[in-house]
Amino acid sequence: MSGLNLTVKVHPVVLFQVVDAYERRNADSHRVIGTLLGNVDKGVVEVTNCFCVPHKEHDDQVEAELSYALDLYDLNRKVNPNENVVGWWATGNEVTNHSSVIHEYYARECNNPVHLTVDTSLQGGRMGLRAYVCIQLGVPGGKTGCMFTPIPVEMTCYEPETVGLKLLQKTISTSPHRQKTVSPMLDLAQISEAAGKLQNLLELILKYVENVIGHKQPPDNAVGRQLLDLIHSVPHMSHEQFTQMFNANVRDLLMVITLSNLIKTQLQLNEKLTFLPTN
Repeated sequence: MSGLNLTVKVHPVVLFQVVDAYERRNADSHRVIGTLLGNVDKGVVEVTNCFCVPHKEHDDQVEAELSYALDLYDLNRKVNPNENVVGWWATGNEVTNHSSVIHEYYARECNNPVHLTVDTSLQGGRMGLRAYVCIQLGVPGGKTGCMFTPIPVEMTCYEPETVGLKLLQKTISTSPHRQKTVSPMLDLAQISEAAGKLQNLLELILKYVENVIGHKQPPDNAVGRQLLDLIHSVPHMSHEQFTQMFNANVRDLLMVITLSNLIKTQLQLNEKLTFLPTN
């Protein structure tokens, strides 16, 4: 498959690791590079992990600790055997003169490696994310070269990552010198918060429908089709069936919480019993 037909999907943990490596860089380093790990399936490169590779860049050459990269990749394979090398990353907002040299190494490690750039300098007020593939140029028997061509890139999240990101968003403070700490919510609190958000969304949908029916707002065909698909996706059941299903799930949730509290209490009791005198 041609590299131009690839689409890159990056998980949030990759960006966190890139930023962490950039913050820990040596004082004389202007940018940081590393290896991208993940999988390729049906033209989609899903980047799920990465690590930093120590390197030094000079005017006429670039030095990278490739043995370190191989050792770290072998260690990661023991923990995550499904993650393979899919390319490499670098901080900054552009491709440099040394990028083609580094890309040649990763071209030997995988087929159609992708190059990801993360703008940690926040030019334009945001952390720009770009993905490239290297296209070979030249004529047979003559001079050859390569050109980095942009390809589509987007963010993607597993469900646990989404929960973690929402929790991190609550720590954002308007004051740059003030740290804000947020503790994870209990299960019932999360259910209550999700139910509140769902209720607000349903109220927005109901208000839109009422405005369209009352000729207060022009209808949108795309919104109408999405609402129709939403209605068809909801299973048809009577009020009694819904009440029975809801009560059964609530009982299961309360049972899990109760068992968790019992186990926690039992552990605390065991700790106290160990300190009681034996005579």
